[in-house]
Amino acid sequence: MHRIKRRVRLGHPIKGAHHAFDNVIDISEIAGVLAVVEYFDRLAGEPIEVFNHGKHTRDFTYVDDIVEGVMRTLDRVAQPDPAFDPVHPATATSSAPYRVYNIGNHQPVELSRYIEVIEECLGRKAEKILLPLQPGDVPDTCADVEELARDTGYAPATSVEQGVARFVDWYRDYYRV
Repeated sequence: MHRIKRRVRLGHPIKGAHHAFDNVIDISEIAGVLAVVEYFDRLAGEPIEVFNHGKHTRDFTYVDDIVEGVMRTLDRVAQPDPAFDPVHPATATSSAPYRVYNIGNHQPVELSRYIEVIEECLGRKAEKILLPLQPGDVPDTCADVEELARDTGYAPATSVEQGVARFVDWYRDYYRV
């Protein structure tokens, strides 16, 4: 049996914080739930900071689609790269059995649209403080899931509109608000 090292990167699309966990898989764009919680809490009356005037795009991914991507990798044990050359190693190859996949929605959404969807689901407008792009941030990101789709048949199925609506329903039920 091979020991396979896998990692999870949970990325927050607004502030860029990352947390790593071993023994899972690389997830480059988990964002939706974290941002919805932040905005949902603030829409109760606090203004929200919207960087880059809401014009940057992120690949918001619903948690069910993330779980689906992770589950699809579990039955596919990574194999060593037979082309690995230890004398002249390439940075993208290794003799160790591992595989790194991006898991995301593969459908970038402009932040301003994302906020609109949250507003629609909550039935209230956010007070926005429009700010420039933060230093070190990037205007656009998107998870390239082509390798995961090719190897496992992964196809994210939840739109931003569906995911935010489901989260809002859950949040209201759980917190009885």
